[in-house]
Amino acid sequence: MIWDTPLTRIFHIRYPIIQGGLAYLARAELAAAVTEAGGLGQITATTLVGPLALEKEIRRFRELSSGPFAVNCAIGHRPIEELLDVAVAEGVPAISLTGGNPAPYVERVKKGGAKLLVLVAGVRAAQKAESLGADVVIAVGQEGGGHIGRDDVGTMVLTPRVVDSVRIPVVASGGIADGRGLMAALALGASGIEMGTRFVATVESPAHPNYKAALVAASEQNTCIIERSLGRPGRVLPSSYVEQLLMDEQSGLPREQLLGRVAGDVNCNAAIGGDLDRGFVWGGQAVGLIQDIPTVQELVNKMVAEATDVSEHLAGTKNRDGVS
Repeated sequence: MIWDTPLTRIFHIRYPIIQGGLAYLARAELAAAVTEAGGLGQITATTLVGPLALEKEIRRFRELSSGPFAVNCAIGHRPIEELLDVAVAEGVPAISLTGGNPAPYVERVKKGGAKLLVLVAGVRAAQKAESLGADVVIAVGQEGGGHIGRDDVGTMVLTPRVVDSVRIPVVASGGIADGRGLMAALALGASGIEMGTRFVATVESPAHPNYKAALVAASEQNTCIIERSLGRPGRVLPSSYVEQLLMDEQSGLPREQLLGRVAGDVNCNAAIGGDLDRGFVWGGQAVGLIQDIPTVQELVNKMVAEATDVSEHLAGTKNRDGVS
């Protein structure tokens, strides 16, 4: 296949695949592996200890890869102005904003010439991002892991709705873990895909082996939605901690107490520390499609091969049994 979409042209990448921001996990090594495999890697910023740590991650990435990458800043958890200033000063080619209103930060991103990606979960948010100057919107359906928006619209419907509502390139996210999902997204009008959960279950991911094993063991029915009562629903893997958290939400536990129970360090202790019953880990319904823990390069190679098979089948050059 010839991989030529607005996404590959904007970011000068071989394949239209973006690695998600992945709080605590999207470090330089994982991002560089994705970029070297032909996609667009991202470095998480908001869960680092501060601006100097972000500078260190960016420079570490450049030791590992000379390719393009993005820095992800999640809005609403802590001030991000200094993080954005570091990204701009370091000449980062792309910055993604997720989890809140991007308006206060657009000028900061644009002044350094970085391309701006904005994560959205609905049409109005996509249109707003476009009006503010976003170069790309990432439309995340309710199948995704992590925070997914409040409208409960699936990727299959959300993607073409957003595509039809904006003029800038749209990236599909949520429930995508293989080459079939990539081709489906392109068929829906997207210019590419973003994957989070699938990239957690790779060799280069710093996630604890217990977390990776849980992703492989889970089925598409083994996820839960937490934080609905806080107005910011997010999809996680089940655990005794999550079970108690859901009961606390249903019982009307005060907001401040709930916020403490879903704090970043609780997620970090489980995702990095490995004690999944004393915290929570993000996971989308794509877990049902995850059966192994490959290297990033192996994963991307397999996805491209799968997508090529789908393309040949649709073109009538290969039958359903894979025979040309």
